[in-house]
Amino acid sequence: MALIKDAPPAWLVLANGRICKGRHFGASGTALGEVVFSTGMTGYQEALTDPSYAGQILIQTFPQSGNYGVNSEDFDSPKAHVSGYIVREWCNTPSNFRMEDNIDSFLKAQNVIGLYDIDTRSLTRLLRDQGVMNGAVTTEDPTPRLEALLAEIRAYSVQNAVENVTCKEISTRKTDNAACRVVLMDFGCRSYVPAQLAERGCEVITVPAMTAAKDILALRPDGVVLSEGPGDPAENTGIIAEIRTLAESGLPLFGIGLGHQMLALAMGGTTEKLLHGHRGANQPVLDLEGGRTYVTSQNHGYAVTSIPEEAGTVTFINANDRTIEGIRYTACKGFGVQFAPVSHGSTVDTDYLFDVFAQSMQTGKEGK
Repeated sequence: MALIKDAPPAWLVLANGRICKGRHFGASGTALGEVVFSTGMTGYQEALTDPSYAGQILIQTFPQSGNYGVNSEDFDSPKAHVSGYIVREWCNTPSNFRMEDNIDSFLKAQNVIGLYDIDTRSLTRLLRDQGVMNGAVTTEDPTPRLEALLAEIRAYSVQNAVENVTCKEISTRKTDNAACRVVLMDFGCRSYVPAQLAERGCEVITVPAMTAAKDILALRPDGVVLSEGPGDPAENTGIIAEIRTLAESGLPLFGIGLGHQMLALAMGGTTEKLLHGHRGANQPVLDLEGGRTYVTSQNHGYAVTSIPEEAGTVTFINANDRTIEGIRYTACKGFGVQFAPVSHGSTVDTDYLFDVFAQSMQTGKEGK
């Protein structure tokens, strides 16, 4: 696959003043975001449509993207959420029997600016050393307006992240002879979550992120799932208060990603922003209770840093930096994990966590 050398130029401008010139594919214009990188070798469709990337400009560390085209069946949500997309090369002649389109057409349709023919390895090393930083992707020469653009970049922050990606109304996924009813709080949920619950015989009621605990309890669920999502967990003070009420209700809770972080905050834990986050389908996690190592799919820039001893026990840690990846609570009927238990672009070794949750709901029903 050769680079398309006659494509028009495009630029990445970083908050530290560095300007990287590449070539343009996808949509045209200018977009601001937090510049991050993902280490996955596959799964670019899933990354582009993952709501947890809202407000971010994504760099793929793997040098080629788009080789197997675009297939809507593998999307993690109905649309793209990234602010910009940066790759070393993109494939203009993809080949796969399931493909519906190529990545260039998809980015154009989703109004996402793409850059290629750019040194992604150098950019990744910069972000690893200095941490994620704000930036802008643009198809217009930034030189004449550089100072004004840098001021915009440095002032940028992701605003109302969860509110922007959550569903707007309640929806129900029914299952014949449902064994349990689950309420799924949508903080930026990926498509695999309701699918996994339905496979286990659950009726799934998906509700917007800001739904009050009393309204969730009025639906008479057997358990509540707190989904993944974007942004700083500590900013969602209202949602955290509602999660605390749900924890006090005695219902089984299962937090994933952002949901895991907010559950920890509701139970008295703390979180902090990581230097460059964990993003990709190859993140190693140690199971402290089972003694195994799992390769997991992750996409987050924040992590739980502590949990009160009386509230719960750490069950998983990251094998690279030892950050907390999972907690089992003793102060409520809940547990949470930082990683995705199932992912289109990764392993399904940890899908048993949905079985654990389903069993906790069944046990709760039998004890009533």
